Amino acid sequence: MFLFGHLYKIANLKFYISIFIFYLKIIFIYKNVPNGQKRKDEERMKRAFLFPGQGAQVVGMGKDIYEKYDEAKKIYDEASRISGIDVKKLCFEGPEEELNKTENTQIAILTTSLAILEVLKTKGIEADIATGLSLGEYGALIYAGIISFEDGIKLIQKRGYYMGNLLPDEKFSMAAIIGLDSGKIEEICKEIAKENKFIVVANYNCSVQTVISGQEDAINEAMEALKAQGAKRAIKLNTSGPFHTIKLEKAKEAYEKELINIDFHLDTKVKVIKNIDGIYYAENDNIKEILANHIISPVRFDKAIKLMEQEQVEEYLEIGPGRTLTGFVKKDNKEAKTFNINSVDSLEKYLEEQI
Repeated sequence: MFLFGHLYKIANLKFYISIFIFYLKIIFIYKNVPNGQKRKDEERMKRAFLFPGQGAQVVGMGKDIYEKYDEAKKIYDEASRISGIDVKKLCFEGPEEELNKTENTQIAILTTSLAILEVLKTKGIEADIATGLSLGEYGALIYAGIISFEDGIKLIQKRGYYMGNLLPDEKFSMAAIIGLDSGKIEEICKEIAKENKFIVVANYNCSVQTVISGQEDAINEAMEALKAQGAKRAIKLNTSGPFHTIKLEKAKEAYEKELINIDFHLDTKVKVIKNIDGIYYAENDNIKEILANHIISPVRFDKAIKLMEQEQVEEYLEIGPGRTLTGFVKKDNKEAKTFNINSVDSLEKYLEEQI
């Protein structure tokens, strides 16, 4: 009887050891599944990719990504080949004065975003929704497959050149107004415009930040007037033109000619939010007209934020230099889970969290 009981205990022990080993194997297999693929048999997290716009640039952006990941190198090298510009030198070495020129800024930021995006894609990180701020919309369009990488680089190079060079011979500026209702800002701009000065709202970034654009003296006057009306801050932006206003009509007309021969494919699974109205692109949209008008129309990122919240996006990834867009999202959606992917450290930290 004693022997039987002893053998029974040994059998039980072997059974529990085999169960333990089985679970260890499961854990090992799970941990070795490529990042982003662990939801393959589950409902994937609803994710949005956000691509930054002009003003996010900084000398050195993307350098560590380029040095570590071959797929990022290919993006920089291809962008340089297509454009005839040494994009990586511009991004990594500047100088700042050259990087800040609109004709250089746009292609530099887009290339950096696409290089980081390419690494994320190889790790299995995907999004249901994509959008961007101004030039950042092109990152979204390329990710969704609406335009090809090569056409996107060609277009953004021309767009940056026209926006930076086809301007009236006046001094223009832009300023971010923080902590004041956009309706009040519009009202003040209209009052100043009555003095035969040009000033309008150019970007509705979120509920508490609006960007104004216009003649430099009008912008200076508006900044003081808006602070007097209760704006928490008024900040001059690191841009060189009256972007997203009618003053870029010549740039728009020149850009329209570049769009004529580009193929667009709007039958995509990824939803892309337009800047001009904050809603998704539809298959029957005249995208060439939209992208041309984009240059002279206000950016409605505030509406994009609302739409993403309505769509119950669970995770927002800002891909590229800066932290601006996730900041806007957080202002209007305090519960949003946001990530900024702009360096090797931030990229690897994010990937670790996906395990």
